[in-house]
Amino acid sequence: MLVTIEDKPRRPEWLRAPAPVGANYRELKDLVERLKLHTVCESAACPNVGECWNHRTATFMILGNFCTRRCGFCAVQKGAPLEVDYDEPRRVAEACDALGLKYAVITSVNRDDRRDGGAELFAMTIEAIRDRLPDCKVEVLVPDFQGSQEAMAAVMNAHPDVLNHNTETVPRLYRQVRMGARYERSLAMLRYAKRIRPHVPTKSGLMLGLGETLDEVRQVMRDLRAHEVDILTLGQYLRPTPKHLPVFRYVGREEFDELKRAGYEMGFSHVEAGPLVRSSYHAHEGAGQAGGPRC
Repeated sequence: MLVTIEDKPRRPEWLRAPAPVGANYRELKDLVERLKLHTVCESAACPNVGECWNHRTATFMILGNFCTRRCGFCAVQKGAPLEVDYDEPRRVAEACDALGLKYAVITSVNRDDRRDGGAELFAMTIEAIRDRLPDCKVEVLVPDFQGSQEAMAAVMNAHPDVLNHNTETVPRLYRQVRMGARYERSLAMLRYAKRIRPHVPTKSGLMLGLGETLDEVRQVMRDLRAHEVDILTLGQYLRPTPKHLPVFRYVGREEFDELKRAGYEMGFSHVEAGPLVRSSYHAHEGAGQAGGPRC
């Protein structure tokens, strides 16, 4: 897993994202600051922030800006969590209304300090958006809630349109990449979500380039399908800072294309695969492919 300076791979020229500029980008940034909200786009240093914000889409991050886990890949700040802000769901709904959203994505930091892992606020946020924007679809990208079925049920009973929980990497690399998480627990939570609301599409994603093999990735894909996951995202891991895990290699576009074809052959209803793909990238397209009524 260790990459020396001599072995460090050089980022390909084609792996570049547009700079975050433009009128829509500035408007959304001002809105987020005014309403005192967080977005994973900024907090996790997403390379697509310029593209997405200029299309007036964003992934709102609730429950503060400090995570209780120290995953080796993630740029979100680590530390003592903030007090839960019960007005936050109203402000997220206000932001969605101001942006005229038809599709909203809500995620959070890990809140292992709370018994429900923050599930209550996820449910409140879904309900606040629905009250203000009845036609807006809501996708939630949730943590593993430390395996609490009660917490997952609270989220699913608020009727999200898509339930997303990322496996992030292959089981062999979990200790380095996803400290505090367990592969089997993540799969179990995805299956439990489907059991509660069978018609709600479930979704998961992996980062590539951390030292996994393509055979290991394919096995995770098979495991996800065995747990009835509908939508898959595959993207290139990009090191946020020198303190984070190094990039083991840059995955070629042809490999992403190959995995995308394999995903459809396995039965995923929608697959997004490419160097700059992230969990919520083109999220509305995946939800449209998965379909399914609210229940």
